[in-house]
Amino acid sequence: MYQYTEFDRQFVHQRAAQFRDQLERWQKGRLHEDEFRPLRLQNGWYVQRYAPMLRVAVPYGELSSRQLRVLAKIAREYDEPEAEVYKKAIETQGLLGSHKLPTHYAHFSTRQNVQYNWIPLAKSADVMDLLASVDMHGIQTSGNCIRNITSDERAGIAIDEIADPRPYAEIMRQWSTLHPEFAFLPRKFKIAITGATEDRAATGWHDVGLHLVKHEAGDASQNIAPGDVGFRVQVGGGMGRTPIVGTVLREFLPWQQIMNYLEAVIRVYNRYGRRDNIYKARIKILVKAEGQRYIDDVDAEYKQILEHDGAPHTITQEEFDRVAASFVPPTLATRVVQSAEKTDAELRAQAADDVMFARWLARNVAPHKNPALRAVTLSFKRLKQAPGDASADQLDTLAQLADRFSAGEARVTHDQNVVLPWVHAEDLHALWLAARAAGFASANVHLLTDMIACPGGDFCALANARSIPIAEAITERYQDLDELDDLGEIDLHISGCINSCGHHHSGHIGILGVDKDGKEWYQVTLGGSDGSALSGTPQAGKAVGPSFSAAEVPGVIEAVLTAYRDTRESGENFIDTLRRVGHDPFKAAANGARFKVEEAA
Repeated sequence: MYQYTEFDRQFVHQRAAQFRDQLERWQKGRLHEDEFRPLRLQNGWYVQRYAPMLRVAVPYGELSSRQLRVLAKIAREYDEPEAEVYKKAIETQGLLGSHKLPTHYAHFSTRQNVQYNWIPLAKSADVMDLLASVDMHGIQTSGNCIRNITSDERAGIAIDEIADPRPYAEIMRQWSTLHPEFAFLPRKFKIAITGATEDRAATGWHDVGLHLVKHEAGDASQNIAPGDVGFRVQVGGGMGRTPIVGTVLREFLPWQQIMNYLEAVIRVYNRYGRRDNIYKARIKILVKAEGQRYIDDVDAEYKQILEHDGAPHTITQEEFDRVAASFVPPTLATRVVQSAEKTDAELRAQAADDVMFARWLARNVAPHKNPALRAVTLSFKRLKQAPGDASADQLDTLAQLADRFSAGEARVTHDQNVVLPWVHAEDLHALWLAARAAGFASANVHLLTDMIACPGGDFCALANARSIPIAEAITERYQDLDELDDLGEIDLHISGCINSCGHHHSGHIGILGVDKDGKEWYQVTLGGSDGSALSGTPQAGKAVGPSFSAAEVPGVIEAVLTAYRDTRESGENFIDTLRRVGHDPFKAAANGARFKVEEAA
């Protein structure tokens, strides 16, 4: 993973000191609330439904065991509200039926960040110092700026990788951090990058999605040789009230020019993006409204940057090599490496002895560029905890597993799980036993209960409805692994409001919380895609009809899945069946599961 330089460390510590000064001036009344608000937001501090929320940046999802232990310390010692605040929260949520508002937890988000829900602002500067001690921060995890840059959790190790995207992501991170021109954009701005043939980063759903590709034929007129690496550039993707898949502006842009081109893309957005209407302020609205004119303006700005500004952000080979050198491969434990044949035979024998281990191997273990290694997904989807939640003790255990089995490194995934990227194949059984003891070994990756869900109305001030109880009800209903395996791979995504933090638009089955006359209701969509190999071209799901009550939702999901079983062909996944037969049978099944109202006598 990326190794901080002395400059990086000095920068983060200085930022933490600046925040402490800002906090103290606010506490003493020398900074007005309106002045302090953008300063805390730019460091990741929100004020949510009941208490402050901290969002910690995890660039491209990489975490060291040392960082995990500090995250655990923050959860254990700081993620606790004042007694009166918590009492009020419990009383208020109790009116909705929520009796669990866990404290001393961290939450893995869909953008590979880590969030805390209860840290008092009075303790926020101490937390920032703790984060800085392990090269972490909350810079630009909020505000109308370029946010944390996300990537494929298998970056640098995937067998289908064209090029490692992490050095490019790091160059973009350094360029965008506190960028003076882009600190106050019309709206927040999100970039995702992948270097593999499969898109595991949902790039089409981002303000800018970057996909490393090879130019097979070459283009002499553009000085592009056969096999040169560059970027496919999509702009204007996003969910929310208006779900839009990004428009391809460049099928191939030489990698050296990606920063100059990004500068042009964001300059045009900064100049013309709506600032009069928060719902129309994202770049997707500008791209949709202006179409070719936006593309032409970006091309003109890009030309200006190249020909008149001196192409200041061109990535030289020397600069790329400097950054790439900071991605130090881990030092793996010294051992006598046995043959792949012997390891495979041992794994087959262990799988034959234990069906649960066999399932885990099939679901949670992925191949690695190094044939002796594997990438292993630890599931953070289980009963009694919200998707992506981890207690302080669980974070410490995760750090121990990373040290013992993965050279001290873990990675947060877009799906709110954690990957151990450096596991020796012969250690898989021992890892499974340790993960099972910790509660991380559910063999449900990519199955129905491996759902994405935002914190929803239990914590978020923007939410119209709760997400966590819906996720729990569905998870509780589908605990039979035989049934889950029979259903196959299904993306189920839940959002508590139209802001779509749970990415419901891209779910094969999406659930959106809505407010109806002050009560919680849920709209169900079908047929969404995040752009992965399973799901195909990114697209938004379609609503099956009017919204459902919370009590109806589990039955609606069951009815939809029954329709799938009744219409699928042998070996056919849910999304393929849906596309083959169309939405009508599924819509009919969903609407047939509505509760019938008895007529008055």
